[in-house]
Amino acid sequence: MISSSPPTILCAGIAVQDIVFRVAEFPLPGGKCMTNEFIVVSGGCAVNAAIAVARLGGKAHYAGPLGDESDNVSNQLMAEMAREGIDTSGVVRVAGATAPVSGIMVDAAGERMIVTHRDKRIETARVADPDRLVANVSLLLADNRFPDLVRPICEAARRRGIPIVLDADRPTVEDDPLFAIPTHVIFSGECLRATTGLDDLSAGLQRMAPRTQAFLAVSDGPGAVRYIADGAVRTMPVFKVDAIDTLAAGDVFHAGIALALAEGRDAVSAMRFGAAAAGLKCTRFGGSMGAPKRAEVEAFLARQA
Repeated sequence: MISSSPPTILCAGIAVQDIVFRVAEFPLPGGKCMTNEFIVVSGGCAVNAAIAVARLGGKAHYAGPLGDESDNVSNQLMAEMAREGIDTSGVVRVAGATAPVSGIMVDAAGERMIVTHRDKRIETARVADPDRLVANVSLLLADNRFPDLVRPICEAARRRGIPIVLDADRPTVEDDPLFAIPTHVIFSGECLRATTGLDDLSAGLQRMAPRTQAFLAVSDGPGAVRYIADGAVRTMPVFKVDAIDTLAAGDVFHAGIALALAEGRDAVSAMRFGAAAAGLKCTRFGGSMGAPKRAEVEAFLARQA
């Protein structure tokens, strides 16, 4: 049954400031190019997802590491989340550290090229009381960029019977203990290929199936989503759009899935909702700032019928 009140989604993981340049085409090595458009926006898997959850009508909370109060980038990220209505009480400020920053080029086809700087000190962040953090949330959406930070949060949510969606974005190992905790694991194609060493995504899902009791799926950009149901790999086509910027699309996809699951939808319906939100995001330049509102997604889905 779909809930009538907005669920609270806790998004745990990485925050990044994205400096995004729109270019006609990527320069050759050693070359230069000009751009007439750029934007500085909040980024990182968990923050992108929190922004998307808020815009889609959920109550978004963010938990993750940032630099201390002297770091301007961290302060800007906090201010941007506040403007989006995101609860940031789960932020851990790390003394002497700075927030991650990415320089990103997006070409005319919407593809991106990314370079990221990350202060190693930020990886030491830990949440003081994971049980308190998850006490009043409907669902936990965690990325695996900071596994030592998010694992205790996932374990606390599991103890309370709270659904957990893991955004498996960072390549890892097949027996990563984080995979045993969530109720849903949604891989990026890049992560699944690198983790299993298999180019075939269907084979990769089947390889991972014995490692977890979670619902398993993998996204593949404009290709169909693959997932396991009744022991078999099945596919769900995504929506065809004229993409101009794919940055944050995967995070919007995960946010849509998380919110729809928390509202009571089944996994396949939740993925369709997430795919619609991600498709709309791809039609807009600006990374996380292209995340759509709920009414836009509902109207888009109505047109697909």
